[in-house]
Amino acid sequence: MSPTGSTNQVESVRRPTTVHHLNCGSLMTIEATYDGPPPLNAVCHCLLVETDRDGLVLIETGLGTDDVRRPEDSLAPEWMELAQPRLRPAETALRQIERLGYAAADVRHIALTHLDVDHCGGLPDFPEARVHVMEAELRAALAEAPSRRYRPAHWAHGPRWETYEPGGASEEWGGFAGVRQLTGVHGDFRIVPLGGHSAGHAGIAVRDGDHWLLHAGDAYFYHREIAVDAPHSHPLLDVVQLSAQVDEKLRIANQERLRDVAAAGDTAGERITVLNAHDPWDYLRLSA
Repeated sequence: MSPTGSTNQVESVRRPTTVHHLNCGSLMTIEATYDGPPPLNAVCHCLLVETDRDGLVLIETGLGTDDVRRPEDSLAPEWMELAQPRLRPAETALRQIERLGYAAADVRHIALTHLDVDHCGGLPDFPEARVHVMEAELRAALAEAPSRRYRPAHWAHGPRWETYEPGGASEEWGGFAGVRQLTGVHGDFRIVPLGGHSAGHAGIAVRDGDHWLLHAGDAYFYHREIAVDAPHSHPLLDVVQLSAQVDEKLRIANQERLRDVAAAGDTAGERITVLNAHDPWDYLRLSA
């Protein structure tokens, strides 16, 4: 894979990372809670990162090709009824990566916020990748599956798991404790504990040029939830958010911290852009 930065840069200057914003699964149609934006499908917002030394790094996978071809084998009927996925082959991460000229084997690392079906459904499409996830999340998924949120078909191929605990050689980043650099990845990638939605929910941060993107997964569902003025949730997305949470107090505390980060624009001299997994208006703004 060719470098993404200029070859005449001095060693001390960080070469920019190429980040692609992908929608890897259109879901139910939702309306904004204010005048202006048209109704849109909720999305499965994934990030594909091209790196100089680590090949492709995929943050979230959305729904996979098996989910689209045979949803009855890998997706729970209750989840299908609630999420209303459109099941479009062209939206899978694999097909979008192929359209960029790459192959499945070029994806060497996958970092997941958690193991809900709409976040890890594409794992079987990238069997050679190392899969980074919080240890508590993997334990919960293996113990609770099969369930509406955790489906064994998504890891039946035996992923190369790389798991993380908040302790050990962790650091503070963006005001969050227990943050870890992704093992075996040379670029600036962090896994950030953001519990509450699921047992081991996390955010994934990546440096994009001169700033950071923090993919907060399902720590919040709607951009107005982390607005500075009159923050509020989305009535339809709240059905999912409230029914899935495992620790309401922790979820709300992490959401408040994300609001502080988004309002500040930068933390300790580092500019941070926060995004979530399903908000289509955030996806359109950032993918543009």
